[in-house]
Amino acid sequence: MENTFTLVERDDGIAILTIDVVNESMNTLKAEFAPEITEIIAEIKANKTIKGLVIISGKADSFIAGADISMLDACQTYEDAKALSQQGHEVFNELENLNIPVIAAINGACLGGGLELALACHQRVCTDDPKTMLGLPEVQLGLLPGGGGTQRLPRRIGIAKALDLMLTGKQVRPKQALKMALVDDVVPNTILLETAVNMALSGKRHARKATQSMVDKALETNTFGRNVIFDQAGKQVYKKTQGNYPAPNKIIDCVRQGMEKGIEQGLLAEAHHFAELVMTPESAALRSIFFATTEMKKETGVADDVKPQKINKAVVLGGGLMGGGIASVTINKAKLPVRVKDINQQGLSNALAYAYKLINQGVKRKHMTPAVRDNIMAKMTTTVDYTGVKDADIVVEAVFEDLALKHQMVQEIERECSEHTIFASNTSSLPIAQIAEVATRPENVIGLHYFSPVEKMPLVEVIAHAKTSPQTIATTVAFAKKQGKTPIVVQDGAGFYVNRILALYMNEAAQLLLEGNSVDGLDKALVKFGFPVGPMTLLDEVGIDVGAKISPILASELGERFAPPQAFEQLLADDRKGRKNGKGFYQYNDKSSKKKLVDESVYGVLGLTPNDVHDSDIVAQRCTVQMLNEAVRCLEQGIIASARDGDIGAIFGIGFPPFLGGPFKYIDSLGVDNVVAILQGYQQQFGERFEPCQLLVDMAQEGRTFY
Repeated sequence: MENTFTLVERDDGIAILTIDVVNESMNTLKAEFAPEITEIIAEIKANKTIKGLVIISGKADSFIAGADISMLDACQTYEDAKALSQQGHEVFNELENLNIPVIAAINGACLGGGLELALACHQRVCTDDPKTMLGLPEVQLGLLPGGGGTQRLPRRIGIAKALDLMLTGKQVRPKQALKMALVDDVVPNTILLETAVNMALSGKRHARKATQSMVDKALETNTFGRNVIFDQAGKQVYKKTQGNYPAPNKIIDCVRQGMEKGIEQGLLAEAHHFAELVMTPESAALRSIFFATTEMKKETGVADDVKPQKINKAVVLGGGLMGGGIASVTINKAKLPVRVKDINQQGLSNALAYAYKLINQGVKRKHMTPAVRDNIMAKMTTTVDYTGVKDADIVVEAVFEDLALKHQMVQEIERECSEHTIFASNTSSLPIAQIAEVATRPENVIGLHYFSPVEKMPLVEVIAHAKTSPQTIATTVAFAKKQGKTPIVVQDGAGFYVNRILALYMNEAAQLLLEGNSVDGLDKALVKFGFPVGPMTLLDEVGIDVGAKISPILASELGERFAPPQAFEQLLADDRKGRKNGKGFYQYNDKSSKKKLVDESVYGVLGLTPNDVHDSDIVAQRCTVQMLNEAVRCLEQGIIASARDGDIGAIFGIGFPPFLGGPFKYIDSLGVDNVVAILQGYQQQFGERFEPCQLLVDMAQEGRTFY
């Protein structure tokens, strides 16, 4: 049997321990490795000729990407999870207590348990490779670093910086890591091993000291100052999480206990809190998202025997915000040349300026040089006619939501490009079958629905109509993944999946507004529930005019429950479009105010006097059950292929609260019968828009769940 760990002693007395997990592309730590490592440490202790130890990875581009998450799902009880953490503590303590220098030689991802292992070494050196990233991202899975990270990191880089890394889960690049003394040196990969060996030969067992600002030093060296840091961190955490995520407060507590009572007490607190978090529904939900997205990375969206065709060049039609965003992720993430076509030069220069601004952020943050930026930008070219599009493999259309215009685009692309060119429409509401009606090659027509802003939103919907070929689907899914997106394949229909479930949620919020709830009261209720922004803020951001345009399309295609409240017409008559024209539910002219203020005049336009008639739980429930019911209806109608796709779509597309695991996971946790009862109660009170869909009713009667 091949071993994960190999120990080789060199002539100069330095032992090299190489980690290479068999049959895996990345190194991850597994519980079963503990005895193997303990045995190696015993062997090193017994060998008096070994003067130093270097730990390095056998993988080309990962040191250790973290612990194997599936270990946690195997934990049946609090005790199981606690034992896992304590086992990590024992191994890393033994490593740290070796009386020879132990050096971590890091190239590629050094995350979670990987960084905890590196922190237990006496010194760390990493490569300047762009793939080298260090961090403790456990909080993103509803957990905390359980291998001593909450204790060693603050002692290494200071309390404030350590809390920032652990509470956000952010990853740092080599230069930043060196600056904060997380590593002792940064070198090219070609001399990584040699540098680490020299560090071991020097005989030093102490890393260089972190330099702290006067303020941090003053605060961190006494109990009063530390309490100020912990209290501030707690307040910031609450502002961000609304108390919906238990992990951040437990991270703060571990650091506090370790700093006040010593490392042993800190490690006990860490193992205890780690075990508590493993057993929480929040962490289970966040881990399920992690597994779902990992699974989806391997899927093509169609049968396994259909292979995507290679894409060498893309074209984007339309130089607006969406077109500019799509072009920028194509050149920057997918590393593909893209030609942007617009009817005028102004549109093209806007698209170029937008892409430049996004990519230049990398230069500003010192993640790339101006030369690298310019090479990326050189992949983007523009045209006002159809020159230079003939060899395009995929054309992404991002023009206005107008069927006649989209028909014109299909016909022009079929005339100008080759017979294998895919025509992907970034429509948000028009059925793809209608767009494909004029195509001579309807098998090449597909929907590719991005969310705004393109560079930030992780989801795309890949929409197949009845005649789309499996190869077109597979190629479009592969293209979206290259752009760094998580694609879900949905079937054709008005609003597809994400906008369809969002529309009913937004309509209900508007209904609640007309019943006398205040704008900020509605927003606060749904932010407290766990959405990143409230529905009124969202409507201002998307554009009230856009909402008003999409609603009738959905109502005519999907029925009366989508009919928007009359309020839209009054708002548009008053020229309220939202942020884009500085006139919506909120004020946009006062830049001095830190807090976003409601534009009180909106109540007059709607003939309302706000008095917050409902408490925030009722507000949140009425809006979200509409979304849940419609999500199940989409599954029932085959718009989405599975509950898993529906959950990922809602979380990545509209920020459905991740700690609830998505609409379907959330329905399971509430109980299908309870959801049906809530809907029926509202149906009696407010009418047919709350009628539970048939699949929910059937599942409630049969006692079935989605997972």
